[in-house]
Amino acid sequence: MGNSLKNLSRKVRVYLHITKASGIARRYFVMNGFDGAMTIFGIVLGSWMAGVQKPEVVLLAGFGACLAMGVSGFFGAFIAEKAERERHLKDMEEATKNRVKPIHYDAVRFVVYYVALIDGLSPALTATISLTPFILASIKIISISNAYFASLALSMTSLFLLGIYLGRIAKGNGWLYGVTMIAVGALTALVILLIQLFLGA
Repeated sequence: MGNSLKNLSRKVRVYLHITKASGIARRYFVMNGFDGAMTIFGIVLGSWMAGVQKPEVVLLAGFGACLAMGVSGFFGAFIAEKAERERHLKDMEEATKNRVKPIHYDAVRFVVYYVALIDGLSPALTATISLTPFILASIKIISISNAYFASLALSMTSLFLLGIYLGRIAKGNGWLYGVTMIAVGALTALVILLIQLFLGA
């Protein structure tokens, strides 16, 4: 079992090296993780301002958005990445007179699914984290008011951690990136509040 995992890990690293897909996968993870966190943040904040008291309503809206983002992300990335990789393979075939090594074809097949899965699952991950308090509220472990507070806090935490991760990728100040992400969340909250005040006027 241990050797199988090591061989699989080694093969994945080789495929990512051949296709240079690590950077693309990281970008997809951050961008779509950000989308997931911000989408649920907006849904939760809007639900709170609208006075929604049933956690099931928030869960339905949140997981519905999560499913849409996941399916859209997976198939969008799959189609785009497949087309781009196939074009690159054809260029290689022309340049080498059809002497492309088989491992390149294997790497492309793997990376297309790898990138698509990251694109589809990353928003689902951050969204599910933010919706967890409402799952607890739906089974009466915590109150709906505490669920709102905890969910918004988790969304902000997810944004901050994504910022830290971006900072590490850029070899820059992770805290600065994290604070920037939180500032975006705060700006979103302000806009939603202004819309609520305008509509309520």
